[in-house]
Amino acid sequence: MTSLVRIELLKLRTTRLVYGLLATAAGLTALFSVLEATRVGGDAPVSTAAGFGSVITGGIWSLLLAAVLGVIVSSGEFRHGTVTATYLLTPRRDRVLAAKMMAAAGAGAVYGLAGWLIATAVGLGFVAARGDAVPLSAATIARYAAGHLVAGALLAAIGVGLGSLIRSQLAGVIGVFIWAIVIESVLGSLYNSVQPYLPYTAATTLAGSTLGDAAFGPAHGAATSASPLPFAAATALLAAIAVVIAAVAARTTVRADIS
Repeated sequence: MTSLVRIELLKLRTTRLVYGLLATAAGLTALFSVLEATRVGGDAPVSTAAGFGSVITGGIWSLLLAAVLGVIVSSGEFRHGTVTATYLLTPRRDRVLAAKMMAAAGAGAVYGLAGWLIATAVGLGFVAARGDAVPLSAATIARYAAGHLVAGALLAAIGVGLGSLIRSQLAGVIGVFIWAIVIESVLGSLYNSVQPYLPYTAATTLAGSTLGDAAFGPAHGAATSASPLPFAAATALLAAIAVVIAAVAARTTVRADIS
């Protein structure tokens, strides 16, 4: 198993798209963190806990692209025709899928941590420019870092399962964006009770975002009667989703004829 994980990590380290996605995540995080830092005001300027927190939890683009990375890691094998060598040379295909998920989770954790670092640097920069004290404790900021790391890792693992299940890279990537940007925003705004249990929403609250703040369109910041899941519960939810999707993929598309 260790050798399989090493092989998958080698693939990731030698694939330019991995670095391109990371650069895109970094650029989007920096852009939207700066916009958020300049936008907050009124009752929650950046010098307050609420305003500062809304800035340093802005690494949601890195989480979204971590899921995209997971899809590409698995579906790319089918797209480029390397799936035959990858799966047929290994007696137990489920072990290969598990290795892909582990490797992608490691890369996803890097994405999440990078998003947190950039967003936090922007927030600290704005606070320092104003001459204000940091309004959040070091423990809270560290908790957001852990949340970004765990959320990025688990979303990447979910992406691997989706990519293996769907096989089509384009459909998988589009599906991730449609789910996060459209479906969860609509479901979350219509049904407050299910909002905390939606995977992308759970990942963003795990990273410290206020429930609904990571939504897109009219659902962004909309009033909700629900409460975000605790850290452990959100982690367990995302892990369970990753396991279920991977199990379905292992019993269907991964077992199918891929020669």
